[in-house]
Parts: sequence; structure tokens; C-alpha cells
Amino acid sequence: MAGKKEKTLEEAFAQLDEMLEKLSDKDVSLEESFKVYTEGTKLLKYCSDKLDKVEKKMLVMNEEGGLDEF
Repeated sequence: MAGKKEKTLEEAFAQLDEMLEKLSDKDVSLEESFKVYTEGTKLLKYCSDKLDKVEKKMLVMNEEGGLDEF
């Protein structure tokens, strides 16, 4: 069985935009708003973790063995 493809940052940001639109809709129930909010906080953590990984990859070793920003 094939593994699930990891979501890109662009896909995650697009999904967050959709969630914000849904939360702005006055016709969405309070229960649905809480559900979307909870999913959104998980997605924000995913984005934050993914950005942290990218930031770490942007560090390169200098000649003395220390890290410099790329």
C-alpha cells in the first residue's frame, strides 16, 4: 500500500485560507466553527514545523565547523 503524500506548504496555506473564509461565514454553526478552528491549529503547527525544517536546511557549515546562514 502506498504511503500518503505529504502536504506542501502551499497546499497547507491554501487550506488555511479556506478555513478562514469558513470561520468568517456568519451562517456556520458554532460547533462547526470549533471543528474548523481545531483543524486550523493543527495545520498551523504543521506549517510551523515544516518551516523550521526548511530554516535548518538553510544553515551551512563554515570552515571552522560552525554554522552560517545560507
